[in-house]
Amino acid sequence: MEQKDIFKNPIQYTAGTLSAVAQVLRRSLRHIAVALCFLALMVYFFPRPTVSHYKYEQGRPWNYAKLIAPFDVPIHPDSASVASALDSLRQVFVPVYTRVEVDVDSMIRVAVSRMSALTAEGGFVPAIGGMMHTADFIDAMIDELRSDYAAGVLEDSLPESLGGTHRSKVRILNDKVLQTMPTANFVTQSEMLARVDSLARLYGATRQLQNVGLAALAQPSLLCDIDESERVLANEKALVVIDRGVIQRGQTIIDKGAVISTQDYTNLRTYESILESRQDETNRSDMMMLIGRILFVALVLMVYLIYLYQYENRSVWSNMRALIFLLLLISLFFVLTALAADSYIMGVWLVPLSIVPILTLVFFGARCALWTGVTTALLCSACTGMSLEYITLQFVAMSVAVYSLRDLAQRSQLLQASVAVAFGYWLAYTGVQLMMNGSFEDFDWREVLILGANAMLTSLSYVLMFGVEKLFRFVSNVTLKELTDTNSPLLRQLSDECPGTFQHSMAVSTMAGDAARAIGANELLTRAGALYHDIGKLDNPIFFTENQHGVNPHDGLEPQESARIIVGHVENGIKRATAAGLPEVLKDFIRQHHGAGLAKYFYIMASNAAPEGSAIDPAPYSYPGPNPQTRETSLLMMADAVEAASRSLKDHSEQSIRGLVDKIVDGQIAQGLHNSSPLSFRDVIGIKKAFVKRLATIYHSRVEYPDAKKPVAVQ
Repeated sequence: MEQKDIFKNPIQYTAGTLSAVAQVLRRSLRHIAVALCFLALMVYFFPRPTVSHYKYEQGRPWNYAKLIAPFDVPIHPDSASVASALDSLRQVFVPVYTRVEVDVDSMIRVAVSRMSALTAEGGFVPAIGGMMHTADFIDAMIDELRSDYAAGVLEDSLPESLGGTHRSKVRILNDKVLQTMPTANFVTQSEMLARVDSLARLYGATRQLQNVGLAALAQPSLLCDIDESERVLANEKALVVIDRGVIQRGQTIIDKGAVISTQDYTNLRTYESILESRQDETNRSDMMMLIGRILFVALVLMVYLIYLYQYENRSVWSNMRALIFLLLLISLFFVLTALAADSYIMGVWLVPLSIVPILTLVFFGARCALWTGVTTALLCSACTGMSLEYITLQFVAMSVAVYSLRDLAQRSQLLQASVAVAFGYWLAYTGVQLMMNGSFEDFDWREVLILGANAMLTSLSYVLMFGVEKLFRFVSNVTLKELTDTNSPLLRQLSDECPGTFQHSMAVSTMAGDAARAIGANELLTRAGALYHDIGKLDNPIFFTENQHGVNPHDGLEPQESARIIVGHVENGIKRATAAGLPEVLKDFIRQHHGAGLAKYFYIMASNAAPEGSAIDPAPYSYPGPNPQTRETSLLMMADAVEAASRSLKDHSEQSIRGLVDKIVDGQIAQGLHNSSPLSFRDVIGIKKAFVKRLATIYHSRVEYPDAKKPVAVQ
């Protein structure tokens, strides 16, 4: 509609646009439903909201970018330092004692009276050194007791709660003032009793002293103040765990690659604790976060699906099996990455994401492979806290994998691709590290090794390729390469039993392959389809011209019977392909290489033989079809007809060949045989040029050797 019509009829134009959009949506309902299922799967496994996405261990390198404090973070002492300091504090802690009044005179009077009573009853035993009087021992004992109490007598044991504390010093509480003194200035209760006992042995008064009960009488004058000691100890403990400073906003909490010390670990835990409390204060809504996750996944998938609709319509969008496979592949690796990130710090680097573009490349081409890989990397980056580094490394690795397997024909190339991916990872890692840190000092060699292991896991594509082919009935270029081997059983049988058909198939394969390369179609698939398109002729090889040698069995048959045999080679070919286990895509070449066209030769014979005015039913002379549905099967139909017709050419000039090609190709198009194929006019021009070039090469004139007029010596 022209612009002026839009302005004249805006309502009509808008209604037409909405109608077109609605029609597209109706046609895409199945695709949208499938996409929604995989969206729900990914949202379910999406990492749950946490304080941060960081995974780290004490004593291991910090694997993320430099962490800058977004707010002030207090520096709490680490647990190991606190535990060590508390142990040291216990060992050097000086307990607090308080003085108590002891009536020394009263204690002495009791002791002397008891001793005097014993002496009067049993007499006094003199010491070995001579006779000594009881009064002398009593005087010495009194002097010792008065002297010890004047200095201060400590109780022997501390309470259990203060066990293990320092014993060389004591703190004396005098008028609420603590004075620290060495214990050498005092005597303990046991030391005082030991001294008195020594005097008793010296004066020969041991028996008398034992019966005095001095241990019960002589109480300590300095007692441990449990409450005050524990209060002082608690204050000193508080000084141990007090904050050691502040990491101010904008300062570095930890650098990339730095080994996480005990203090770093404590700082990180403090940072996460503050972050969590701040999030709680803002009343974070879990529902809003869920909506955010849904939007993130939906937007990425929507962009990917639009790409498939616009640029991969025939190969993927219109093929539900292909669409399900690609979405399943993306979802599977997203789930693996989410689980790995949740279970192991370096887990995200162990998931071989390069398998995604490799498997896509094998079945759908390089462009689709790169888009699928980038989509997967974007989704998986949500499982990490290092999106820039992760996306960069994965993008480089995926690109290297796709470029190195551009012409995948042998499975051994997958191992070479794994090595290339490893170097791609390492080079990208080096670049990112130098960009972020400006030196090699923060390199995490453990991550380098893990990236190498990841690249080697890429070779698992070899095994997965088989499973995908069987499960989704796809066919890879590697399988096609194997099928084009002329030593395969079916092609060898064709060569032995139908040599003419085999040579025809080889020629058609070459022509169709050239044309496929010229227009950008799948050359390998086209060549393989051309080699097998006539295997149905194995059932009746002699009935086909290329296998005849002077005798034509059709001479004795009715045209309809001959047509039945000729047309039947399509169904026979399908049966043989099924028995040989050929992929479904090759069976399409067998079904469609004649489309729904006529076996013209016998139809014309029947028409000529029919009475004047009678019509011949074309059904018995028609191939079962369908007409070609892809560019590759269209190429085969054209090449098959052109190659067969070229054998009857008597003039092999380029002009004659071009005329033949134009006649056959244009005739098929005029009959509508290629209406279901996505071929464009530009494709048709390229196909014709490729056919003419190949046929001119086959039928080029050769130099005629002159006859020798005299014998020529042969070297």
